[in-house]
Amino acid sequence: MAEVAEKEERPKLTKKDFASDQLVRWCPGCGDYSILSAMTAALPQLDIPKEDIVFVSGIGCAARFPYYMNTYGFHTIHGRGPAVATGVKLANPKLSVWEIQGDGDALAIGGNHFIHALRRNIDINILLFNNEIYGLTKGQYSPTSPTGLVTKSTPFGALERPFHAGELVLGAQGTYYSRTIDTNPKLMTEIFVKAAKHVGTSMVEILQNCVIFNDDAHGAVTDRANRDEFQLHIEHGQPMLFGKEKQKGLRLNGLKLEVVTLGENGITEKDILVHDAHEPDSTLHMMLVRLHPPEFPMVLGVIREVDAPAYSEKMEDELKRSSEKSNYACMDDLLNSGETWEVK
Repeated sequence: MAEVAEKEERPKLTKKDFASDQLVRWCPGCGDYSILSAMTAALPQLDIPKEDIVFVSGIGCAARFPYYMNTYGFHTIHGRGPAVATGVKLANPKLSVWEIQGDGDALAIGGNHFIHALRRNIDINILLFNNEIYGLTKGQYSPTSPTGLVTKSTPFGALERPFHAGELVLGAQGTYYSRTIDTNPKLMTEIFVKAAKHVGTSMVEILQNCVIFNDDAHGAVTDRANRDEFQLHIEHGQPMLFGKEKQKGLRLNGLKLEVVTLGENGITEKDILVHDAHEPDSTLHMMLVRLHPPEFPMVLGVIREVDAPAYSEKMEDELKRSSEKSNYACMDDLLNSGETWEVK
């Protein structure tokens, strides 16, 4: 009853309550501003006290995020954000923990921490700001840069094949993966709320623009002229339709997806795939992750959301079982058990 009364007495938080007094130091026009705005709009909807929210980051432009949130936060070291976020969550499971990373921070030096947080299903929320470049260190290519991209560190074009974040998430047995874009703050806000409510590791990839070193990297998806044709917004239980008039859709043809148009060759809405984000088998989710222009639209929304025990839940169960079976009530019991020696 006391907890209920405390919740009722707690004032309703607003977007302004989560804005810090720090001067935001991103470049003018950076997509990070939109992400920050969406986050401050999402948190009041969760009805979580500010003192129970923690933002953790590594190194990079995205890593400044904790300074701009009026919550607790840690600015850690390069690539190690998931490790620190894991420790925070396991030490105090009631906290809402958000871990902020850029594509280089998460998928290069922090690659192992990233995939193992997903594999363990730690109940944290990872936001991956993907601008396909190293921005803070002035424009070197990153693990998500497309092959052939000319940068300061690849003057003749990048030779490597890029990582696709969604493939890594599904390969690491991730239970929640969604993709959004910095030009759609409404969608971002909705996805942040959904991510926070998922039990387990929630990974949100945000296609984010770096106006200085990789401007228009996601132009095929964001340009007004073709965004209707190259953005597929999916919802669980709904047909995968896109286009200005929702006249196009995805259909499974054998083992491959294909784009079809309603009304052509007898195609009706019944032929269009219906999205199932809750399907444990990730085969179709992986197919959706890999789609990109110009052959296909970019899939935005919650692609995968399945139930699985969170690591913290399993750890609490194990501690309880161990405690019930233990012969020791405290550390003194352990130290004084069996043979002991007195050192003089």
